[in-house]
Amino acid sequence: MKTKYLMLANGSVYKGQGFGADHDVMAELVFNTGMSGYQESITDLSYRGEMIVFTYPLIGNYGINRDDFESLHPAAAAIVVHEIARRPSNWRKMMSLPEWAEKNDLPGISGVDTRALTKELREEGAMKAALVDEVTDEAWERLAAFNKDTNMVADATTKTQYQSPNDGPSVALIDFGLKNSILRSLAKRGVNVMVFPSTVDAKTVVAANPDGVLLSNGPGDPADVDYAIPMIQELQEAVPLMAICMGHQLFAIANGATTYKMKYGHRGFNHAIRREGQDRLDFTSQNHGYAVDRDSLAGTNLEITHEEINDGTVEGLHLKDHDAFSVQFHPDAAPGPHDAEYLFDEFLKSIEENQKKGVTHA
Repeated sequence: MKTKYLMLANGSVYKGQGFGADHDVMAELVFNTGMSGYQESITDLSYRGEMIVFTYPLIGNYGINRDDFESLHPAAAAIVVHEIARRPSNWRKMMSLPEWAEKNDLPGISGVDTRALTKELREEGAMKAALVDEVTDEAWERLAAFNKDTNMVADATTKTQYQSPNDGPSVALIDFGLKNSILRSLAKRGVNVMVFPSTVDAKTVVAANPDGVLLSNGPGDPADVDYAIPMIQELQEAVPLMAICMGHQLFAIANGATTYKMKYGHRGFNHAIRREGQDRLDFTSQNHGYAVDRDSLAGTNLEITHEEINDGTVEGLHLKDHDAFSVQFHPDAAPGPHDAEYLFDEFLKSIEENQKKGVTHA
């Protein structure tokens, strides 16, 4: 195994053994606290432009299978682990994680003290990092000059409209970098899904005659997707609307709120969420580095429906006098608990009630 070095923008250097693709990479370094679900995480398009540190000490023990992809190719820029499993065992396994990483141009490094590394990220926040063969002055200069791509949603979204047909209500899914698990959650409920690019305008969506609209997750800063705001503002007046993760942040911005970059974000599958007005806690899957500013909600028509119990992050919103709501977490899970999957049913119920009223589309 080839020696590799992980260089952090704060000057720290971690030595380890490379696996997967053998090339240098620079990205924002973040950590994921999940004990499993590495395949789904690595292919989650919300990780586009990020290097994932897995805090669980052994990664890859059940290999890679054909069913658990959230997109066709790796979304993460690289992965950092303490120990990589080289002899995985699982009846669904097609190949090992290192084999798959090599075939799919995904660099990785093992043998890293991921606990110490995660402590640095918790204290100093997510930061720029480089995975290199040698620590040189030139590498430090390149790292200092590195800037994260601001066009990640444009790269992640579908380029054309497509349909996942079914016999149930029709939902227009706006793709900002969606996970396959959202499509699976809708298909399981018999929903006819029409997927649109992030750049679609409201007129095009309404012309497709949807019964509801769902705004997907996606990578990067929601401020870079401001072109979608007018579309959201029009659609929330036309039909019931649900938004997830990046979609939640854009929904908030469309209704007068603002967002901010979190110190190190929420990335894991055990985040407890409190629902306002109910004696209920849900454990949820999360992957976000930005959040809605609670103070910015004053004076808007948005009301908080969910919050994270550990740090009070705004995790859900409802637009007053509208069939429109959003959540920061992933009710579709994949990986993670399915406690909050009922939100898809609530969305479909709002569509059904809207249809009973005989409401016509705008």
